[in-house]
Amino acid sequence: MRVLLTNDDGIQAVGLRGLYRALIDAGHTVDVFAPVTEQSAVGHAVTLFMPLKVKAFQEDGFVGNGVYGTPVDCVKLGLSTLLGHTPDLVLSGINSGANVGVDILYSGTVSAATEGALMHIPSMAVSLDNFNPQNVDEQARYCVDLIPQIPWDRLPKKCVMNLNFPDCPVGEAKGLRLCPHTRASYRDWYDVREDPRGRAYYWLQGEIPKERISEDRDRALLTEKFITLTPLRFDFTDRETLDLLGACDFY
Repeated sequence: MRVLLTNDDGIQAVGLRGLYRALIDAGHTVDVFAPVTEQSAVGHAVTLFMPLKVKAFQEDGFVGNGVYGTPVDCVKLGLSTLLGHTPDLVLSGINSGANVGVDILYSGTVSAATEGALMHIPSMAVSLDNFNPQNVDEQARYCVDLIPQIPWDRLPKKCVMNLNFPDCPVGEAKGLRLCPHTRASYRDWYDVREDPRGRAYYWLQGEIPKERISEDRDRALLTEKFITLTPLRFDFTDRETLDLLGACDFY
């Protein structure tokens, strides 16, 4: 299998390097196009008014292309211009921090996979519920073993698989659960701080209140130490409201 590998934490991130090793060890061909710098929470941003530059990385058995741009830039540039062939899979991750619920809108990791799906290529986003992972080898091997078990040829077009690991060794996880994403949104606030010159600055904080989290959805299951797999399809049409409006007498 030929895999385009990307992420949003940057080309030197632990998660991407772990997936790279696992894919190579399993005999896959891997082409890396990932941001040079961290691009977390940039969503589906695309660079329009600046040129993109690419830097080759070759170190400790790793070979990849670092793009001075967003995760979506990486996928677009790789697939349209630099790769020279169509990969069998676009794989994005392993992200530091879970991507559940509304995170799927903010996440550069999920957006990179979504861009692959929009270009009609099977795609998966992979994340770990830990913002500072030191080693993801177990999760990477699990992911690579899971990939051939998914019936990619029978999935709907433009479908993205969203895989999340709990913050524990894979052997301590309770198994894989297929589930919808949580509909709960964050409660946000900003810490007000002061720089050395006495000027205020603001640092975003946030959490999903426990009382808003539905059982049997990704956030709750991940907290219970399940590995979660959620198919995503980016059709934003509110069909109930469309039908309601269709019954209105507009002039």
